[in-house]
Amino acid sequence: MASALVVMGFVAAPADAQADRPPGAASVGPVGWDVYRSLDAMAALRPGSQTKQFSSFDRTGGNDDGFNGTYSCLRTTAEGCVIAEKSGAGEIESMWFTRDEGSMVNNGRLKVELDGRTVLNSSLQDIVDGRLGAPFVWPLVGDGDDTSGGSVIKVPMPYQHSMRVTVQHNPLFYHVTYREFPDSAGVPTFDPRDRALDVVDRLRGFGIRDPKPAAPRAKTTSVTADVPDGSTGRFAALRGAGTISQLRVTLPQLVSEPRVRDDGRAFGAGGHSSFRVAIDPGNTGVRLTRRPDPVIGHQVADVTVDGKPAGRWTTGAPLPRGTWADQVLDLPASLTAGHSELRITNTFVSSDADVNEFRYDVHSRVDGQWRRTDVLDLGPDHPGEEKAHDYQLVLQTWNGYQVYRYQRDPAQLAASQAVLSGARLRITFDGKTTVDSPLGEFFGSGLGRFDSRTMLSSIDATDGGALTAWWPMPYRRSAVVELVNASGEPITGARVEVTSAPTPEVDAGLRPGGDLGYFTATSHKGLTRNGADWTILGAAGRGVFYGETQTMTGRIPTGNQRAYLEGDERVYVDGSASPLWHGTGTEDFFESGWYFRDGTNFAMPLTGNPAYKVASDGCQYDCTGAVRLMAGDAVPFSSALTFGIEHGPADDAPAEYSTTAYWYGQPDAGMRQTDLIDVGDEASRAAHGYTAEGETRDTLTSTFEGTQVAGPVSRTVAAATGAAHFALALDPRNAGARLLRIGDQDDGYQQAAVFIDGVQVGTWTQPLKNTTHRWLEDTFALPASVTSGQSAIDVRIVPVDGAPAWSAAQYRLDALTPTRG
Repeated sequence: MASALVVMGFVAAPADAQADRPPGAASVGPVGWDVYRSLDAMAALRPGSQTKQFSSFDRTGGNDDGFNGTYSCLRTTAEGCVIAEKSGAGEIESMWFTRDEGSMVNNGRLKVELDGRTVLNSSLQDIVDGRLGAPFVWPLVGDGDDTSGGSVIKVPMPYQHSMRVTVQHNPLFYHVTYREFPDSAGVPTFDPRDRALDVVDRLRGFGIRDPKPAAPRAKTTSVTADVPDGSTGRFAALRGAGTISQLRVTLPQLVSEPRVRDDGRAFGAGGHSSFRVAIDPGNTGVRLTRRPDPVIGHQVADVTVDGKPAGRWTTGAPLPRGTWADQVLDLPASLTAGHSELRITNTFVSSDADVNEFRYDVHSRVDGQWRRTDVLDLGPDHPGEEKAHDYQLVLQTWNGYQVYRYQRDPAQLAASQAVLSGARLRITFDGKTTVDSPLGEFFGSGLGRFDSRTMLSSIDATDGGALTAWWPMPYRRSAVVELVNASGEPITGARVEVTSAPTPEVDAGLRPGGDLGYFTATSHKGLTRNGADWTILGAAGRGVFYGETQTMTGRIPTGNQRAYLEGDERVYVDGSASPLWHGTGTEDFFESGWYFRDGTNFAMPLTGNPAYKVASDGCQYDCTGAVRLMAGDAVPFSSALTFGIEHGPADDAPAEYSTTAYWYGQPDAGMRQTDLIDVGDEASRAAHGYTAEGETRDTLTSTFEGTQVAGPVSRTVAAATGAAHFALALDPRNAGARLLRIGDQDDGYQQAAVFIDGVQVGTWTQPLKNTTHRWLEDTFALPASVTSGQSAIDVRIVPVDGAPAWSAAQYRLDALTPTRG
């Protein structure tokens, strides 16, 4: 059967989904391709949506998160294993899979149905390989080579009424992350005909160029200064309402880490390689930095640029095995000025064996400074990157990988590591410091100067390379950027560039009760505690969590020294008793697999594993650095967030962790409880006029999944086969509300129609099932169209014919607070 994309009856997405929502309704955030097109609006809070996840996690709390596929199917149909299914409006944001070291062949086909239409039905391996074409191309998709063991789909797929994802065969390990919306206002159904080539192009520049739209009237200030140990250097003091759009730090004393695992290719006599690279058209010259394997001696290759002679690569005598040695070739402006793209061709001249290549970094000289404008990390582990650069090779003689080391002076290396871990970036907005983070970890690596690239940050590990961030950082009155040096080493010649633009429109949104949050980077470091999750972020108030950089220093002297990676992430929003996310492993959270394929580094726009050390260079046993960013799958919260991760399968692997969490927030709560019914309490039932048809009541003693509620909970739970009817008090000044239920998930696929004041507002579908940890708290979003101005609502919940009895021990109503902007 051929790959299928069903495209009948689709409508184009509106430019501003929020503009189509009812007045006063809480924002759900960007919808569809605006997830990537409106990154300049990341500070906008999105209280109207919730981010949730289906996954294959072990329902018993053990570590069988997919090894046997025990919990991988919500249900099985004639078409295969259903892994995600919901009623109501929302958007699929991210899908991740792994099995068989990252091969998806044995999963068969992936079918995605939205609003009753099949929008995707193809071999999962073909999808993640990019064979379907845009929008399903790298890096919106990635296979087991691109991600070092996982496979990902990052195409946002909105829907108005329903979604279902089915895999032909049990997929073993998976996550499907999605958002729930209170209604379908401004939400189109995903159109696979929209190739979104602008988004593809934007994401292919990850770690190289700012992914946000250019800001009008932006200007850059640059300050170079020394920062002695124990002192603080102020590099920018901005006034008025504005937004920082780029931050670039260059420290001359930094050196790259010695150990690098990289894959590459080689070509022999009569052969050549060729590829395209991006450059700045305003350049006055371009620099190519090539990583060869210098163990092969006397490699000579002629270089042409767009067919014109440009120079020659020559390696000389062979170096000892295990040694990296980069080469640099400067291209004259006569070949590069005014061009935005070059085709580079390397043609074999001579060698002791063949000519090999592993990586090319491309820098354009602009305004007297070298700026990285492209990277081609080639080899069999980088199929997407090769294809995006139109990499071609004639007469290949070898492909594979090497784990080598750069020669580094131990004292310089130690000083570089000390500066990156001991110096801190401090940013203060409107008099409040919200960024106070280790320099290296903030930009993507807490283990030293490893090359790191994401959509919003970069560490350029070539000589003289910069640390760059593109987070939008709005402020009402002032912003101060400082380097705090507590590294024990002097910082000399630090250059800090800050690009900002006046944005008076952020003034109202950043005021108390506004609809914008301050950019915040929350960092902490310490030893893990046996039996307790590591908290990546614990925050009160309103906000949106956009990801983290995590530095893991294992303390396991023998046996499986990477056992700390067996830990699952768990996410609790607004005081939830049950996790809205429950992952399947640490490297799975970073969208890789199999311990990052035993330490294979990779980079994608939203995730990466830039750093890995084994018993060397300041690492006693086993050390890993990884980055995970979120776009559509960012986690909004209105009163509190706990984002934690296990260290080991039972929080039992000793380690030292350091994390830097990226988020936007305000300290005030944006939601409050207005009523609660205890279904097992007669007085509570009477006070709320609670009735239920076909009801039976029993006492359930069980536990919740996760860690938020300790120990078994014993209380009365009711199961109804007919309608449940009750009244709830509500604050009339609301922007929507959430109805929360605590019930028994011993039976999955409980489903009921929800009526508010006699109007059906949707169907509450809960496919989850857990016979071990039976208590579940779940939510149903109520749109502002039925809640705004109401001091009370009449609720009727009617189980769908054929569904299991509807279970409830408690209902709670939370009102969302209107914002100003």
